[in-house]
Amino acid sequence: MAIWGKLFGGVAGFAVGGPMGAVLGAALGHAADNGSILETPVGGWTDRWGPRMNADPNGAATFVAAKLASVMGKRDQLYGLVMVVLCAKVAKCDGPVNRAEIDAFKRRFQIPVENASDVGRLFDQARQRVDDFESFAVELGRAFHDKPEMLEEALAVLFGIARADLGPDEALHPAEIRFLRRVHQAFGLGPGAWDRAESGGARPDVSEIDAYAVLGVARNATDTEVRAAWRVLVREHHPDAMTARGADEAALEAAAGRIAQINAAWDRVKRDRKL
Repeated sequence: MAIWGKLFGGVAGFAVGGPMGAVLGAALGHAADNGSILETPVGGWTDRWGPRMNADPNGAATFVAAKLASVMGKRDQLYGLVMVVLCAKVAKCDGPVNRAEIDAFKRRFQIPVENASDVGRLFDQARQRVDDFESFAVELGRAFHDKPEMLEEALAVLFGIARADLGPDEALHPAEIRFLRRVHQAFGLGPGAWDRAESGGARPDVSEIDAYAVLGVARNATDTEVRAAWRVLVREHHPDAMTARGADEAALEAAAGRIAQINAAWDRVKRDRKL
């Protein structure tokens, strides 16, 4: 069976189940293998995937598989698929893929022997082009927006592969830096995540993630939005404002604790974002 039949069969079959999943997987796999997946649909191509992306059968097939896994909520399949694709493309973006980069990929993912051949072919097909990687990164960022630690780990893996063929004092190629910067942006991660991934550091600790919850904003909120949220909360819980609202001594004491928590959260975000 061709690789796309297996790939789509695995995603669609697992998500849908039964004969319908098998038929869907087979149909998508056949369309990918014979190139008809690129036939212009009714209404023309959308601006998400079309002639401007210079789409090819393999690239389009992989992207459809990623979208299918995302829409059906199969995040494990999406994560695995997109990471193989991104690893292949970051390895290729500065020139031919070398043995050190391939070995680094294998070490990080521990691919089962029975799947090694198919994953290897997917890797080889994904590295044929590198100008389409952002679409995959955006899908992964959307699917794991509530799990930034998974996205940060993915970014760290990509850094590791980019560095696999470098000496201790050698710098990344400018093409690799551009690639990683755009993935970082597509993932919606903060500056702190970039610094940790670049240095091979650990995932963000819980207090950093909780800081955004304390301030009532998303991790991808702008600096202006985070600052505004902090100011609103400080004004709301300020002792003078509480007193004006007739708060008793117990409420004022609780407000003081809340103010300390709000300011600590803001300080944490400022350190992370280098504000």
